[in-house]
Amino acid sequence: MSLLTLMAILAGAVAWLEMPMGFKEQPLNASSPQVLDLSVELGTTPKGVAQAIADAGADVSPHLLRVWFRLSGQDRAIKAGSYEITPEMTPRSVLNMLARGEESLKSVTLVEGWTFKQFKQALAKAETVKLTTQTLSDAEIMSQLERPELHPEGRFYPDTYTYSKGSTDLAIMKRALKAMDRQLEKTWNQKPAQLKLANATELLTLASIVEKETGRASDRPLISAVFHNRLKMGMRLQTDPTVIYGLGDAFDGNLRRVDLRTDTPYNTYTRAGLPPTPIAMPGKAALMAAISPAASNALYFVAKGDGSSHFSQSLNEHNNAVNKYQRGLSKQDP
Repeated sequence: MSLLTLMAILAGAVAWLEMPMGFKEQPLNASSPQVLDLSVELGTTPKGVAQAIADAGADVSPHLLRVWFRLSGQDRAIKAGSYEITPEMTPRSVLNMLARGEESLKSVTLVEGWTFKQFKQALAKAETVKLTTQTLSDAEIMSQLERPELHPEGRFYPDTYTYSKGSTDLAIMKRALKAMDRQLEKTWNQKPAQLKLANATELLTLASIVEKETGRASDRPLISAVFHNRLKMGMRLQTDPTVIYGLGDAFDGNLRRVDLRTDTPYNTYTRAGLPPTPIAMPGKAALMAAISPAASNALYFVAKGDGSSHFSQSLNEHNNAVNKYQRGLSKQDP
């Protein structure tokens, strides 16, 4: 037996003698119901991890904890990350958590139909997110995301994103951006030849309008059909959500006739075709509706007041529907 092997055996024996009976099964924070936050930086030694656990508030000897890490054989398997130590956790369960990299994750939800402004507001309120874009313009943010040629609106996929403590807002944005890239490419590849859409950006723009106009999910393909039919005929889309988007912060919640006549790049009452960019973040269902409209000749729709819409092929039929559902009048009313 070599001297080094003998020394290792002796060191191990001494370590076992140092370890109190049942140490690895004793709760680390039994005296307090508080959940402890533990951050393990990349490159931290097992000794440093043991000290960090004690510094976080655990009622434990960092020396004994380090001895347990070594005796377990998992001391080199500890992974960097953000963790939570609950009151009932023991040295054994904490080490298992660290070796498996079971980080404490938070989440932020990006809602279908939100604007980029609302996305940024949600990130600003998200727990433990490190804010790095607060002083940047939208153009500067897109440059940081390596997409300087893109307008940010509609480019982020609405979903729930989990993240570890201390993740940056830019990192979450990048994930949402790539998720929309994937979903948009997948949807665009299903485009029928007859659809009057020049590229994936036009699909995204139309899907954002469908998203904002839909009150009931089952109406999405019909709403999409109305806009596709209008685009084919060269009719103006005349959709209120684009006007509202163009008004920006000037919109006070009440869309007036003068607003419909006030020209902006997004006013589809004064300008033909699609607006220059999406107006919101469409979800998967809106993207699919935009690429797969219903087989319908409808050119108009009006909200019925119950979340659904009434669809019409002629202006006369549409005006009657407006009277019925918006003004409370019937055909027989004087």
